[in-house]
Amino acid sequence: MSTVSEDRPTPAAAGIVGRRWLFPSALLHELDPDVERSGRRPRRTARDWAVDLACFLLAVALGLAAADTLGNDPHTPHALAVVDQLLGVLSCAAVWLRRRWPLGLAVAMVPVGLVSNTAGGAGMVVLFTLAVHRPFRYVAWIGGIAIAQIPLLFWLRPDPDLPYAGAVAFTELATLTVIGWGMFVRSKRQLMLSLRDRARRAETEARLRAEQAQRLAREAIAREMHDVLAHRLTLLSVHAGALEFRPDAPQEEIARAAGVIRESAHEALQDLREIIGVLRAGEPDDAGRPQPSLAALDALVAECREAGMKVTLSGRVSDPAAVPSSAGRTAYRVAQEALTNARKHAPGTEVTVSVTGGPGDGLVVDVRNSAPEGDVPAVPGSGQGLIGLAERATLAGGRLEHGPEAGGGFRVRARLPWG
Repeated sequence: MSTVSEDRPTPAAAGIVGRRWLFPSALLHELDPDVERSGRRPRRTARDWAVDLACFLLAVALGLAAADTLGNDPHTPHALAVVDQLLGVLSCAAVWLRRRWPLGLAVAMVPVGLVSNTAGGAGMVVLFTLAVHRPFRYVAWIGGIAIAQIPLLFWLRPDPDLPYAGAVAFTELATLTVIGWGMFVRSKRQLMLSLRDRARRAETEARLRAEQAQRLAREAIAREMHDVLAHRLTLLSVHAGALEFRPDAPQEEIARAAGVIRESAHEALQDLREIIGVLRAGEPDDAGRPQPSLAALDALVAECREAGMKVTLSGRVSDPAAVPSSAGRTAYRVAQEALTNARKHAPGTEVTVSVTGGPGDGLVVDVRNSAPEGDVPAVPGSGQGLIGLAERATLAGGRLEHGPEAGGGFRVRARLPWG
């Protein structure tokens, strides 16, 4: 039986991993179960290198623009301008480490951004990385501090080209845009991961449903095979045993027993062929071969009498034609299994089959046999048929009771719903 492994990537994830150069390494780390289990850091993909290079160039371009503005500001001392530019160079170089330490770099850029204008571009890139790779609580704290210090930054070092209010508003709007963009990217990745998890759960549920369906199918096969073939095979066993222990029997009895054996074997093969045909066709039980009903009980009793059993059938069913098909079929199977068990475990005893009931009162099947004479050898696999009957009765909405009686006999009683 083939199953779907829970650790196997989903088709969507497998397609992503197969084109890993198009996707971020952090997303591949979540989608690839082998990398996820190993705990090792994912290697940068071609997309990662391209994005990192673009972020580095953007940080450098914004830093050069800030450095040009800084050089035209006569109010900035030369030493402070040198420190500003040195911090800007270090910040741009640190952009290459933003994937490994997004939170640490974001914390470090808070004081750096307060004293260095050329580090502003790198600070924006690091803040964007923090919003992509870390939960909102970190972004809220660090982004809030960065936005709160913008008025202080332009109060200490005003922009020579823009008024104070305009510079503060523009920078805060840019910072909020970067944070929002990063959170949007993070939400898209979270959505993809949630879809991956949902697909995994769906595959697991489908695998469990398939296993359950196969188990139920095996149980149905076993139950049907037992109910249909056990009766025929016990007839074969009884008549074959009579031929074995009575080789000197009259020729008519030997011929009659051989005919019963041939007919039972033919019927068993026919039943087996029909069951396999129904299972191959995948049709429900009612759509294949004709299923026995309560009306077939007379033929079953007659067949058992021909095999030498002493069977008494009594019935007080008010309207046999109105018996539901499921209840009638289950009643037939109960009587068939009880007669088969009596023939195997209590040969030669008298068996009484009683069927009573009516609409609203339910259908009751009661099969009793007296105690056998002498010791009867144990039959392998005894009891399995009664377990299957109990399952049948439960599925039909009824219940089954069975067990020995005081005089040494055995009783099987089933109560099934009717109406």
